[in-house]
Amino acid sequence: MAKTPAAHVVVGEREVRVSSPDRVVYAATDRTPEVTKLQVCAYFAAVGDAFMHANGQRPVALERWPDGWREGMTLTVGPGGQQQGDGFYSKRLPKGAPDWVETCRVTTPNGRPIDELCLTEPAAAVWAAHMGTLTFHPWAVRAPDVEHPDELRVDLDPQEGATFADARRVAAATRELLEERGLRPFVKTSGNRGIHVYVRIEPRYGFEEVRHAAIGLGRELERRDVGATTSWWKEERPAGSVFLDFNQNLRDRTVAGAWSLRPRPGAPVSTPLTWEQLADLADPRELHLFSVPERLADGDPWAEIDATAHAIDPLLELWETLPGGELSFPPDHPKMPGEPPRVQPSKKVAEHWDDAGNRRPD
Repeated sequence: MAKTPAAHVVVGEREVRVSSPDRVVYAATDRTPEVTKLQVCAYFAAVGDAFMHANGQRPVALERWPDGWREGMTLTVGPGGQQQGDGFYSKRLPKGAPDWVETCRVTTPNGRPIDELCLTEPAAAVWAAHMGTLTFHPWAVRAPDVEHPDELRVDLDPQEGATFADARRVAAATRELLEERGLRPFVKTSGNRGIHVYVRIEPRYGFEEVRHAAIGLGRELERRDVGATTSWWKEERPAGSVFLDFNQNLRDRTVAGAWSLRPRPGAPVSTPLTWEQLADLADPRELHLFSVPERLADGDPWAEIDATAHAIDPLLELWETLPGGELSFPPDHPKMPGEPPRVQPSKKVAEHWDDAGNRRPD
């Protein structure tokens, strides 16, 4: 069979080449027809202005599925990709990038520098989609200052037995708490069952401080008994609860960026919404590659997200005053002062650990 000629997508003044344009990236579902690679690239061009408004000037890791996504496919994970899958993360800029594609140097938790794609124009997102990217994972920093986040991210993840309606309820409680503290929150779907709440913040806090602000917020939500939990270990999370993943505010920790596609049936989108739109949304699967551009034509729900950058001192006050102490860091981060032992509570043998959370010598 003859190879399909490359196509081109015009994005502003750029013309981005798209190889294998007819490749099927998403199979048809009862909600959506099949989606080709060219349609994925055209989607990112269509939402380009809003995409840049949310993600522009940020370093991003790319979640790439070069052969498309099908149910049953897995993502390569683990140190060195020890668990091989069909998709993978590109933290470094893929080879073959046009000379107009820019990078931004960031530093991993172990001090290793990485030059990641920097989203300086919509055409960069279209080029990345040509390289198989479905989901963009932007850092919470912008290129001029990669050491100080400019947004707080509240990642609400429904646990076993919880529904999207539960996540929506906890998101509403999060909004109420943030507004009580003088912060204006914005919201989007995760592209699956979760919800992400964002607050633009003054870029003068370190990653650990923003993480502590998220923990303080989470503990106040737990105190208000709205169904949220900050328990790091899954075995300690109540059934039907919604986990507030405070660690997503750390260095090199990211969530799906606004307007990104997700590797799920029907080409769902991590979609910014107004709070009123979220309240009316029964099923996030309604927000997909075909429906989202039409909704965006009515206006960007995050048009005012950059209007005010907030101080997070009101949330840090919660961290300092509410009981609980330090919580676990992700395994790829250095051991931190006051951190609990990095072992499942059900497997912990008390006499093997000191009061500082360090394992005693055998």
